[in-house]
Amino acid sequence: MLKIACQEQLLPGETLQDKWEFARSAGYDGIELRGKGDFHFRDRLPELRKAQADGVVMPTVCVEMPHFFGAFDDALRRDAIEQMKSQLSVIGELGGLGAQTPASYGMFSRRLPPFEPPRSAERDREVLLEGLTELGEHARKEGVALFLEPLNRYEDHMVNRLAQAADLIREVGLDSVRIGIDSYHMNIEEADPPAAILEAGPLIGHAQVSDSNRFQPGAGHLEWAAWLSALDATGYDGYLAVECRLTGDPVEAVRSIPSFLRRVAG
Repeated sequence: MLKIACQEQLLPGETLQDKWEFARSAGYDGIELRGKGDFHFRDRLPELRKAQADGVVMPTVCVEMPHFFGAFDDALRRDAIEQMKSQLSVIGELGGLGAQTPASYGMFSRRLPPFEPPRSAERDREVLLEGLTELGEHARKEGVALFLEPLNRYEDHMVNRLAQAADLIREVGLDSVRIGIDSYHMNIEEADPPAAILEAGPLIGHAQVSDSNRFQPGAGHLEWAAWLSALDATGYDGYLAVECRLTGDPVEAVRSIPSFLRRVAG
């Protein structure tokens, strides 16, 4: 049975408790939280503890920060690492599974001018390995995992494909660092998404889903049966976290996703 979570901003309701009531009625099994910068996620702890006490299931958090652990600027990189540590600690306190982050987002793309980044590929790798190691050690201490998300070539120049994430994670050598796959980015970057899933399978720790056009599953042309079948074949038993835009009536769109995913999964 698929476990499906929905990111909190997609769910109707003023509070997490309201959102959870809707989510359960629609067939969701959890809510994926969003972690902003400036320690905003840590500052939500009273709200999150109350939601947990009221039965809200919150297995994961996805970052929503202005800079990330692969930043070019040393101070921004340091801040991003401290922010991520805090988010890992909070999700650990809630009994969750982990936090998902890309190496960077919107910082640089080799597909757009000026085409050549200000840092060498060798230094990129050093920075990523240093960050993943520090965050992975903190995640292990908190009993959770860091999920490294490959982004498409227009949003990040360092980690675009599952194989690239897997290579970094193997070098780090910590079980607390896993791949967080995203169907939208894979649709752009992977020549054969199901094959990429099967190859990276042992290292996949989390999965986010949206269709080929970034709308809700079922609104694009992604081959969901093959994608889900490959993920199932790896033995993945985590959540499918819905991260998308919504087309049509937003409430009906978000309500339709669990039944669609379970139907195509067979």
